Amino acid sequence: MTLSVGTETEVAPTRHTRRIPFWVWPLALAAILVVLSVIRIVTGQGDIASSGTLSAALAWAMPLALAGLGGLWAERAGVINIGLEGMMILGTWGAAFGALHGGPWMGVVGALVCGALGGLVHALATVTFGVDHIVSGVALNIVAVGVASYLAARFFGGLEGGSDVQSPALPHLPSIGIPGIADPLATIEDKDWFFVSELAALLKAATTGLSALTVLGLLLFVGTWWVLWRTPFGLRVRSCGESPVAAETLGVNVYFYKYIAVVTSGALAGLGGGFLAMVASDTYREGQTGGRGYIGLAAMIFGNWRPGGVLMGSGLFGYMDALQLRGGGAALHALLLLVALLLLGIGIWQILRRQAYVQGTFAVVVGILVVVYWFLSDQVPSEVTPFAPHLTTLLVLAFASQRLRMPAANGKVYRRGEGH
Repeated sequence: MTLSVGTETEVAPTRHTRRIPFWVWPLALAAILVVLSVIRIVTGQGDIASSGTLSAALAWAMPLALAGLGGLWAERAGVINIGLEGMMILGTWGAAFGALHGGPWMGVVGALVCGALGGLVHALATVTFGVDHIVSGVALNIVAVGVASYLAARFFGGLEGGSDVQSPALPHLPSIGIPGIADPLATIEDKDWFFVSELAALLKAATTGLSALTVLGLLLFVGTWWVLWRTPFGLRVRSCGESPVAAETLGVNVYFYKYIAVVTSGALAGLGGGFLAMVASDTYREGQTGGRGYIGLAAMIFGNWRPGGVLMGSGLFGYMDALQLRGGGAALHALLLLVALLLLGIGIWQILRRQAYVQGTFAVVVGILVVVYWFLSDQVPSEVTPFAPHLTTLLVLAFASQRLRMPAANGKVYRRGEGH
């Protein structure tokens, strides 16, 4: 990896990774739709890939994705950000306060500012004072709960429709869509044609009734990829996460770039909290994040610290969230068939291609047990249903851990002048 500072060309450490060809992504999407079509036909569960489920999945995935994207910014600069949950909590309050006093777009600004303040506190503790990154993040999560609770009671308790634990109804952000396309796509979806109906449902979910904040969030993913991987600024940020000592010797102000990255991380996580308050709901509520900051962190790890991977991981967790909310235990029961097929495929691939016999055998055995459970039961117990997204998180991370590589200096305390 080369690093440009002024007119000089500098070298920062890197590790070669194979690029995935662009054509693989639409092919993978088509394969997913084929599998969902098969499961719909076998199980008779139409909600598996309906436009309503996919729209809800996108809505529930976006706050996770924004939190994961925030974590990516911080960790690419070498700062572990366990405090994403706390930054999201601050963002939910900031969105409500801004929206009530200045309209929906001021709510977006409020979420960004409050999340950024949380990021600034985390940067001050970790970068300037050298506090352990995990300790700082956990402390921020704890403090954010109390701060948001106090601010809600102070500013929302006396308002009509508000209370100490929630805000009045918030103004809505505008929706975006392609006119005239929803009805034809809905007609095709209702035909229950193999693959074609699933494709129509996906297109309908992606082109009708999208919140402006959803579109903004997707653009932020594209912008993050371009800034961090296509600009000298992004190269400097990533060099701070790989080898800050080497970056310093080449003239990079490591403290400055770490601060920028962590504050940006907080702003993005705060925007994810704002999404929960203004789009997923229409009010601020205490405890609204529900641990989604941690799931966003898991999505970032699953995505191997890459924007595209973060988006895919968030989509998976958001899909599970939407499915359990819309279809309950019966829909999740149908999805067990997909989980079983994935486990069997992963296990066989690990045994035949990677000679990882222990992991492969374990995956195959678990896959067979899931198939047996699917045949012997009619639905997932209601006690388990609310935890389906979290169980999915653990399962995905367990099988993804072998191919992950975090930035080399991630979580390490850096002090200026160490390389001299």
